[in-house]
Amino acid sequence: MSGNHFKGHEVSCCIKYFIFGFNILFWLLGMALVGIGLWAWSEKGVLSNISSITDLGGLDPVWLFMVVGGVMFILGFAGCIGALRENTFLLKFFSVFLGIIFFLELTTGVLAFVFKDWIKDQLNLFINNNIRAYRDDIDLQNLIDFTQDYWECCGAFGADDWNLNIYFNCTDGNPSREKCGVPFSCCTKDPAEDVINTQCGYDVRAKSDSEQKDYINVKGCVPQFEKWLQDNLTLVAGIFIGVALLQIFGICLAQNLVSDIEAVRASWVPPPLSMRRLPPHSSKKASAYYS
Repeated sequence: MSGNHFKGHEVSCCIKYFIFGFNILFWLLGMALVGIGLWAWSEKGVLSNISSITDLGGLDPVWLFMVVGGVMFILGFAGCIGALRENTFLLKFFSVFLGIIFFLELTTGVLAFVFKDWIKDQLNLFINNNIRAYRDDIDLQNLIDFTQDYWECCGAFGADDWNLNIYFNCTDGNPSREKCGVPFSCCTKDPAEDVINTQCGYDVRAKSDSEQKDYINVKGCVPQFEKWLQDNLTLVAGIFIGVALLQIFGICLAQNLVSDIEAVRASWVPPPLSMRRLPPHSSKKASAYYS
C-alpha cells in the first residue's frame, strides 16, 4: 500500500486478532456440533428418509446439536472472517445477530419469571409428549433416562404419568411386559448394586403408593427441577450473567473494530500524481484526467 496516506488512524491489531481467535474457536466448535448431529441422524437413518425428522412425537435431542451448532457456526464465521478481512458488513452482521440472541435470552428470562405457572404447564406438556415417544427414539430415551436419574424423579408430576406411554400403561389390553411399570431410571439407587437392573421398574405401579416409595422415586421431574433451580439459583444466575457479559463484550469489540476500519477508510488521502505508478503509454491521459 505504498503511496497511500492516512491521517493518524489505524486498526487495532489487538482487537482484530482477539475477535478472530475467539470466533475461530466458536466456528470450529459449531462445525463439530453440526457434524455430530449429522452423524447421529445418519446412524438413525434420518438422512436417507428426511420426512422422518418430523415423525417423532417428542423432542429429538439431535436438534439441540444442529440448532446450537448452526448458530455458533454462523456467528463464528461472521466474526472470524469479518475481523480477518476487515469486512464491516460481516462485523455488523455479527453484532446484530449477537444482539438479537441477547435480546431473546433477556426476553425469555423475563417472561419465564412473570409467567411461572404457564411455563410450568408448558413444561408438563412437553415432558408428557416425550413420555409418549419414549420408545420411538433412542436419543430421546437416553435423555429422559438421564433426566430422571439425575434429578431422582419419575414422570412430569409423578410415576402415573407413564400411563401415557403405550408400553407402560396399566390398561387390560396392554400385552407389554412393561405394563404398569416405569423405566429403570425411575428406580431408587442401591449402592450395593454394581450392575444396573433394567427390570427394576416392572409392575411397580401395580403396588400401593406406600410400597412404590421403596422401589422408585415418586416425585415428579417438574417439582424436582424447580427445587434444583432454587438450590442452585446463584450458579444459574452467575452463568446467565457471565454469558450476557460475554455477548455485550463481543458486540462492543466488533463495533469498536468497525469504527476503526471506517475511520481508516475516511482518512485515506489519494497520493500525489507524481507518486502513482502508471504505464508509460497512459501517463498523458492520466495527467489530463487528474488536472
